[in-house]
Amino acid sequence: MRISRKKPRYKQEIKRKYKTNQFIRVPQIRLIDENGDNIGIIDTDKALTMAKEKGLDLVEVSPVAKPPVAKIVDYSKLRYQEEKERRKESAKKKKIETKGIRLSLRISGHDLSVKINQAKKFLDQGDKVKTEITLKGRERQHKSLAAEVVKKFISELNKNIETVIEQPINIQGGKVTVLIAKK
Repeated sequence: MRISRKKPRYKQEIKRKYKTNQFIRVPQIRLIDENGDNIGIIDTDKALTMAKEKGLDLVEVSPVAKPPVAKIVDYSKLRYQEEKERRKESAKKKKIETKGIRLSLRISGHDLSVKINQAKKFLDQGDKVKTEITLKGRERQHKSLAAEVVKKFISELNKNIETVIEQPINIQGGKVTVLIAKK
């Protein structure tokens, strides 16, 4: 059996489907007119003729209510307004990225301070920082020293900005990693 590892090209968005005009099948509805005034419980056929007289659509807004709530509106304008709201919401969301900083076992003091400033800049932007040390060759025998370097990095970073460790120091094979976020 073949296993597909491709990611989907697009994220399918959930669109709200409304029943409109003749597709509303309930005998009675609670009607709201184009101005937002509650007209009351009325027959569906009568509401449909009222909507057609005004040149608008009858849209079922809340199908789960007893009786269902329908509104007299221009359906295309309603869809446009919802699309506009969805775009505003997605624009407000900030994607939190994970930025990576690589250290070495033999890092000098100045290089460490440069990496700390870089991590501080990432955290100020609202991103998370993944710090990692890759051990090569005989360095693999000194995983405890690598953990010490990471701890020193975190303590120096905490002097500048308050942070919280989201993933504790993880030693796997030849890598020592830790994930840090702003408090």
